[in-house]
Amino acid sequence: MNKYVKQLYEGIITNNPVLVQLIGMCPTLATSTSIENGLGMGLAATAVLTCSNVMVSLLRKIIPQKIRIASYVVIISGFVTAIEMLMKAFLPDLAASLGLFIPLIVVNCIILARAEAYASKNGPLESAVDGIAMGLGFTFALVILAAVRELLGNGTLYGIPVFGKSFQPATIMIMPTGGFLALGFIIAAFQKIVKKGE
Repeated sequence: MNKYVKQLYEGIITNNPVLVQLIGMCPTLATSTSIENGLGMGLAATAVLTCSNVMVSLLRKIIPQKIRIASYVVIISGFVTAIEMLMKAFLPDLAASLGLFIPLIVVNCIILARAEAYASKNGPLESAVDGIAMGLGFTFALVILAAVRELLGNGTLYGIPVFGKSFQPATIMIMPTGGFLALGFIIAAFQKIVKKGE
């Protein structure tokens, strides 16, 4: 298997940051009340992850060991600011809906972990592919969770009504408790499917 295809497969399936590593839980649970929010957050995090991985990789031999984490945070925050400004300019409704969670990408465990564990030790191309793979894995988990929560909690998918007027939504699903329950069931199902495929 091509090493880049393997990286993508690992980021999305076998090493998924949310469904396997269980990191990035705060934005996962907070922004997964609708598919639009989940997709927006996932793609924003993917862009930041990819760009910051490349920059950390390019600067890895220049950044002193003692200040590497602080340097990573500065690099990541620059890309988060750019993404936030672009979202406010071109997707103002989504930016308003995600609110505080866009700036909080700076301290997202997934992004800091990949900068430290991967980008600081590998070249720019490998780091870019790693950023895309982990970002797509994060987006995949967010969209799956958001689809379940939106369907059961609102009776819609991407804002489109799925059930008739007689549908009684389970509003608990769009609340934090529903997020935890849905995530637990999704992780269990995902693990079972992945183990069967091995």
